[in-house]
Amino acid sequence: MRPHKKYLELCLKLAEKGKGYTSPNPLVGAILVKRGSIVGKGWHRKCGEEHAEIMAIKNAGIKARNATLYVNLEPCSHWGRTPPCTEQIIQAGVREVIIGCPDPNPRVSGHIELKSRGLKTKIGILNDECKKINEAYLRYVRTKKPFVIAKAAMSLDGKIATKTGHSKYITGKEARKHVHQLRNDLDAVMVGASTVQKDDPQLTTRLIKGKNPIKIIVDSSLRTSLNAKVVKNEPTQLIIATTAKAPANKIKQFQQKGVKVLTIPALQGKVDIKKLMKELGRLEIQSIMIEGGAELNAAVIKAGIVNKMLFFISPGLIGSGLSALGDLGITKVDKSVKLKKMNHTTVGKDILIEGYL
Repeated sequence: MRPHKKYLELCLKLAEKGKGYTSPNPLVGAILVKRGSIVGKGWHRKCGEEHAEIMAIKNAGIKARNATLYVNLEPCSHWGRTPPCTEQIIQAGVREVIIGCPDPNPRVSGHIELKSRGLKTKIGILNDECKKINEAYLRYVRTKKPFVIAKAAMSLDGKIATKTGHSKYITGKEARKHVHQLRNDLDAVMVGASTVQKDDPQLTTRLIKGKNPIKIIVDSSLRTSLNAKVVKNEPTQLIIATTAKAPANKIKQFQQKGVKVLTIPALQGKVDIKKLMKELGRLEIQSIMIEGGAELNAAVIKAGIVNKMLFFISPGLIGSGLSALGDLGITKVDKSVKLKKMNHTTVGKDILIEGYL
């Protein structure tokens, strides 16, 4: 079992190279091993390009025959943007396939297909680790809704800004670079109209070398300025979610700039967050990081659409100021929202707490 785990850990490292570029496809790495030596390796680089298994087979050439293929996610067995991997694995003469975790996509039955065609197969090795790297993909396949991360940067006493509204910068540069890396890795970032008005953020990956995410603004009455940085810099990468309260002429102005405006049904006068998630899922947005203020953070938690939370906590104290979360409607401590599978690490001088809801 130990060699299997070692090789699958290598697959996971290869898979990580595709972060930010494979969506709505998963992150996949593959290696071919023959007589104890790696003879081929590959990873899925970009949606629409060859899958990891095929790259590994081509890399191995004739050495793929009678080799063992390791892959962190069950190979596809259907025609999609590319041909089925199972057929090419069989044609290459691979002897055995070791799979990290199953793919819940009902169109994928690679494990069964390979087994029925006479190949030795094992599945479920490093299952938890292989699921974690593709947690966004696995949720999206099951629900057709994005995997949602809510992120906040705060002082030690839970403030995201001073009482005057000043917030730049609570956390250090290392933490901000970490966030920019997450922006690269995920499909989209989401903020509220208030954050755009107060901070005029760029929501880019300027602190690292990476791709900029799709930007989503939740703006019930469409008060976002046409001169906001997110509008001026990359309008075709911007989605504004609004309601029927939005002025028709302003919707048209945004659309003329290339902005996608979604008119979502209202819930208590605000954009219905749950319905917005369904619409974003239809647009094949697989993962979103919410970088909003207290109001949006509270709204998404109350709506029950948050899967994971990231709290960057600086060692500073602010005192009176704006809290990271608005009203959750909680009146008793024992009814508080509690994180599961929580862990923490240091990022520069700051602490990152991560957990699931």
